[in-house]
Amino acid sequence: MGNELFAGIDIGGTSVKLAFITNEGDLLKKWEIPTDTTNNGMNIVNDISETVKANLEVHQTLMGAGVGAPGFIEMETGFIYHAVNIGWRDYPLKDELEKALGVVVRVDNDANLAALGEKWQGAGDGANEQLFVTLGTGVGGGIITRGKILHGVGGMGGEIGHITSVKEGGSLCNCGKTGCLETVSSATGMVRLAKEKLEAGRASTLSQSDSLILTTKEIFESAKAGDLVAAEVIMEAIDHLGYAIANLANTLNPAKIVIGGGVSKAGEDLLAPLRVVFDQYALPRVVEQAEIKLAHLGNDAGIYGAVWLAIQAVKANK
Repeated sequence: MGNELFAGIDIGGTSVKLAFITNEGDLLKKWEIPTDTTNNGMNIVNDISETVKANLEVHQTLMGAGVGAPGFIEMETGFIYHAVNIGWRDYPLKDELEKALGVVVRVDNDANLAALGEKWQGAGDGANEQLFVTLGTGVGGGIITRGKILHGVGGMGGEIGHITSVKEGGSLCNCGKTGCLETVSSATGMVRLAKEKLEAGRASTLSQSDSLILTTKEIFESAKAGDLVAAEVIMEAIDHLGYAIANLANTLNPAKIVIGGGVSKAGEDLLAPLRVVFDQYALPRVVEQAEIKLAHLGNDAGIYGAVWLAIQAVKANK
């Protein structure tokens, strides 16, 4: 198996990240190319095919490829209904890539693939029952049950960030609803909460920030230094997050709850209060069986997850 490898491909609006990974999970090579969004993204598959073939060494054999793609995806067929930042509409990505690469291809969204990556080579430790939450600009998620991603009937399973957290008077979310979890527990949501308190005249060291853009890093640092406003923002965000995760855990009974994304860089300053809130709302038996951990793979999680998906597809075809 040493000469056989899989391609992990993560298609973004500005770049396509690629990697070669072995069946055992060893990352052999990682690189990226620009995303060509001209002509409604019609050059992207050819660009991927060319760079994959150019980076394969003579003695290496490509066995399959997994792809993380933006937009609304039909998971079974790898069909992209609409990817706004790319230009694809009603585009058969899986079929086109299989023709270009000559191998089995599987497609899923980035949050689901990150969940699979953490299960396979990260903080999930191989657990077949896992809840993955990523805290960044928004709140993303992936649910693994019986070792597989839970997609739901239309591929919308795992949209944790759009659980309604503020029933009345909530802020508008990018999805069009108001009061979604990501409006209060994402990096964007936490910064908004802080700015609202500052605009209301609350005294805080956050108002003395040298940067033009307030960050969650500054909020956590200020809270650690004793700033009450910063501490309130963190507890408000974590209370909503812990409540949502606890209710999900009461339904799913996961072995691992993995927290990733930029906000997770706060480490135990995030996890310690989150565990307290989780313990408050989750059933005691659920608390006993669930381990809350930080993600391990960072931005590479999706690529590992894509490869894991491809490996399973190749095994199924044998």
